[in-house]
Amino acid sequence: MSIHPAPPASRTTAEHPVELVTEYFGRAITALAAWNTALAAEIAAMRRTGPITTDRLDEVVEPSALRLFDTVDLPVYGSGFIAALDSLADANSHLAWWQGPERARLVLASQSVNKEHIDYSELEWYRVPLATGEPHVAGPYVDYLCSDEYTITVAAPVHIDGEFVGAVALDLLIDRVERDLTPRLAAYGDDISIVNGVGRVLLSTSPERATGDTIRGDDLAAFDRIACPGMALDVLIAR
Repeated sequence: MSIHPAPPASRTTAEHPVELVTEYFGRAITALAAWNTALAAEIAAMRRTGPITTDRLDEVVEPSALRLFDTVDLPVYGSGFIAALDSLADANSHLAWWQGPERARLVLASQSVNKEHIDYSELEWYRVPLATGEPHVAGPYVDYLCSDEYTITVAAPVHIDGEFVGAVALDLLIDRVERDLTPRLAAYGDDISIVNGVGRVLLSTSPERATGDTIRGDDLAAFDRIACPGMALDVLIAR
């Protein structure tokens, strides 16, 4: 399939920080929405020819996962497919995943985690798309499975005839997103923060707020809070 790149980041038409943030992360959601439709058809075809194993799944996922690095106008660190638990013939769970500058397949054999037996049922990038049937921007969080870095994961569910079979996703490292977005947000103000649904800061133009800080309760009274359409992110603008 062909995944068309979004307009370059430097050519944003945003007139408000919320538009800037929505446009930025929306590029990932748009690309994943196109991929999940194609991947659903490929998995359905595989099912008709025999049991789906991790090797067969990797073979189908790899070309499109690697293509995302070049066709999405974002600093993509990793991409791939997270199989629904207990959906494969030879493993309880599986991440068909490629990452890093070398775009290497994720291998966890050198760690204490067995990639074929990971219970990711409670992890946000799997749990929310499964529960809602919608794309989701998860994070910030320290990604101990893949990068050991502060990460944002954008994920979109894949369904076949209403059955959830997994999620396509891509990872963005926070430090790369900060370098990309913070200077552009600073043009709108010196105290603007992007927060997730529980008030945790993804990034901020204020030196007083760091990734992972929380802005909640009475502290919110000092800000205008504006939701980003189509994603569980808000922009906080100091009054």
